Amino acid sequence: MTHPPFIPTTTLTALLFCLLTAISPAEVSVTNHPFPGILCYSETRLQPPTRLFVAEIELTNPAVRLRVSRGGPDPDGPGEWQTTLMQPTKIAARENFDLVVNGDFFKARGVTDAEGTNSGYRSSLWALAQGPAASGGTVWATNANRRACLVFSKAGKVSLEQLARPRPDDWEVIAGNTMLVKGGVPVVHQNNTTRHPRTAAGLDATKSRLILLVVDGRKPGTAIGMNYDELAAEMIRLGCREALNLDGGGSSVMAVRDTNANTFNILNKPTDGRERAVANVLGVVVSPPKTGNP
Repeated sequence: MTHPPFIPTTTLTALLFCLLTAISPAEVSVTNHPFPGILCYSETRLQPPTRLFVAEIELTNPAVRLRVSRGGPDPDGPGEWQTTLMQPTKIAARENFDLVVNGDFFKARGVTDAEGTNSGYRSSLWALAQGPAASGGTVWATNANRRACLVFSKAGKVSLEQLARPRPDDWEVIAGNTMLVKGGVPVVHQNNTTRHPRTAAGLDATKSRLILLVVDGRKPGTAIGMNYDELAAEMIRLGCREALNLDGGGSSVMAVRDTNANTFNILNKPTDGRERAVANVLGVVVSPPKTGNP
């Protein structure tokens, strides 16, 4: 895995940023436009130690498409399992994504959750997503209970909703475990003290901008992660009126295609020491500009 360098802004810019946002002193990378309609940057804070990575997706850009993809194929047909685990960058390479983040919480056959070298989540394990999922209009996961979902309709509308199963007009659906922000207000969570690595997705008030946030964690002195309240506050600061929490912990990852090498650069540092194989991902595709006469 390679990590592209982020060039810090001047000290003055960082101090002005802190005064405007009322957070601890921070180092903010310059904005990077790896593809039209995608803006990326990172931020490092010292008190408390925090590392976060942001991708802003302009949904009004006609070249931008959002897609949900499972890992491998369904391993048992009508049986319990829906997919096989695969690393996000491998899914992204297969699907020609330009940016990818991990998706829903998942269960893998015969695996107990663990981290680092003890993690048993490896490619090809039979797995299932915990919430609803649809890819290209094909529903491949449902749930008995409603869960927070990011939904892209056939008509191109995007929303955050509570669903148990995708509807006929839902084209791409990916779920998380809980809403973080509703109507611009943080959602209250009980027993919310533990900080973890996190992945979150949110929409601005006009639903013209999708915000993807990955927060590193479980790295004392460098990145301690966030609890739900802190994550919600962060999403509001980034301009979200609605936001949900995707899978986190060792699954949290954000990667961007390097067009020169046709490989993927993983921007954050996953806690397993490598990207974890997961059940599904959220990908962004930027179509090449059209040439010649329309």
